Amino acid sequence: MAKTDHSDGSTRTRGRGRDDAVDHAGRRPDSLDDIRETYADQADTVARMRWLDRLLLGRYRRRLFGQATGRVLDVACGIGTNADYVPETTEYVGIDVSPEMLREAEARSPRLVRGETLFEMDAQALAFPDDSFETVISSLSTCTFPDPVAALDEMNRVCEPNGQVLLLEHGRSSVELLGRFQDWRADAHYEKHNCRWNQEPLELVSRSELSVTTSATGMLGVITGIRAEPG
Repeated sequence: MAKTDHSDGSTRTRGRGRDDAVDHAGRRPDSLDDIRETYADQADTVARMRWLDRLLLGRYRRRLFGQATGRVLDVACGIGTNADYVPETTEYVGIDVSPEMLREAEARSPRLVRGETLFEMDAQALAFPDDSFETVISSLSTCTFPDPVAALDEMNRVCEPNGQVLLLEHGRSSVELLGRFQDWRADAHYEKHNCRWNQEPLELVSRSELSVTTSATGMLGVITGIRAEPG
């Protein structure tokens, strides 16, 4: 992955984005009920395609989430894929808005138990006190949240002041031909998957209260790994 250092805080702009009514392409985001319905339909497919995720994204997840320490919150955990990549010494907690995804997570690992390490919860209104986790992680999630900046600000809120937020996101390719294809198919892709696949992850994080320290890209610029500090 190609690395960029953001230790000067130049990407950070506090307090904007919560009242955005539409995304950067002018789409009004779907509701949480719409998202639940989409992932109810897709949970089984996501579980069956774990091998492909490991093949394509396993090295990126391992490199980024292997840095997690202490009590770890996995926001929009889905079927609990990231639990395989955080160190065994951590205390893992996963939340997701989809009960079907959480059922798949619980079925595949004895470490993941509903009501103990897995909870059904809205990422935009986390039911945890401030400063509850040493590390907050999330993967391929901001593209789906109705208000991604609100979700990022919640990650900021529940992370300890000296903690870290680790994000593995996908977005518009840095290869212009592929990026244009993503733009062309963006509306159709969103309609089917509730996914803004041509978003700009770093620009999105810059509108939250988080402060990006380092970032790295891979897969033709489609994948971006981000380490951020709470603001």
